[in-house]
Amino acid sequence: MVRANGAVSLRELARVVQTSEVTVRRDVRALEAEGLLDRRHGGAVLPGGFTRESGFPQKSHLATAEKTAIADVAAGLVEEGEAVVVGAGTTTQELARRLARVPGLTVVTNSLLVAQALAHANRVEVVMTGGTLRGSNYALVGSGAEQSLQGLRVSRAFLSGSGLTAERGLSTSNMLSASVDRALVQAAAEVVVLADHTKLGTDTMFQTVPTDVMTRLVTDEPPPHDDRAGTELQALADQGVQITVAGSAVTSGGDGVVGRRPRRESPLPVQRRGGPTAQLRSAPAGLLEQQQAGERARVADMRRR
Repeated sequence: MVRANGAVSLRELARVVQTSEVTVRRDVRALEAEGLLDRRHGGAVLPGGFTRESGFPQKSHLATAEKTAIADVAAGLVEEGEAVVVGAGTTTQELARRLARVPGLTVVTNSLLVAQALAHANRVEVVMTGGTLRGSNYALVGSGAEQSLQGLRVSRAFLSGSGLTAERGLSTSNMLSASVDRALVQAAAEVVVLADHTKLGTDTMFQTVPTDVMTRLVTDEPPPHDDRAGTELQALADQGVQITVAGSAVTSGGDGVVGRRPRRESPLPVQRRGGPTAQLRSAPAGLLEQQQAGERARVADMRRR
């Protein structure tokens, strides 16, 4: 599967071979020791995956449930009558399918797949950039694409990429794609990054969105054992990125937003879809009870006065 797709998630491997992720992770470590693949957070890639980029046919079959959940949440950030830019990618393609239902929307994109998803949306205006077609991801790149974005201003940009770290932000493996993505970022007042958990902690060659430029990250919930993905999310939140964690594809309800955090040692709250607030890191024991007791004491004191 890794040879055919270039990359694969542990969840997908476990599903295909009908075993647990714990067993798959052990086997992946053994294959990495033999030099047959490289481990990544939540998945595996071919050796030398730092510079390798999978084509659209391969990417479209990776983390499909996670991309669907992310797209559902991201679509809820868009309001009627807005103007947005949407970059190329399989996750942004899923987003575009949902944006077709937003009336009065204007979408600027360099992606043929995004434009195709919106082609029959009568209430959505689609503006394509110029540029040269890059066949591997059906995106327009080059100076023509970048020049067509000059002087443009929209409310927000939705972008995805090949990797995301707190140190470098969003990155991709192709120089031409990265250059256009940076132009898309310059056109937007806010930047929303769409990245599933397999991209967390993965670094690729060309930076597209520095961490300090990211307004929000929409991602899926990392597996419970993936401590490094949780640490990466914590580091992103510490740098002021708002984190939105989409629930599983089979649940319903609202999404949770993690706001900007003033202190590094404070927990990172995440509200699950249809459930109470949970945390990637547990809060100090008894903190909630102490706050409630203090509040009751203040109320009693006010009554006595």
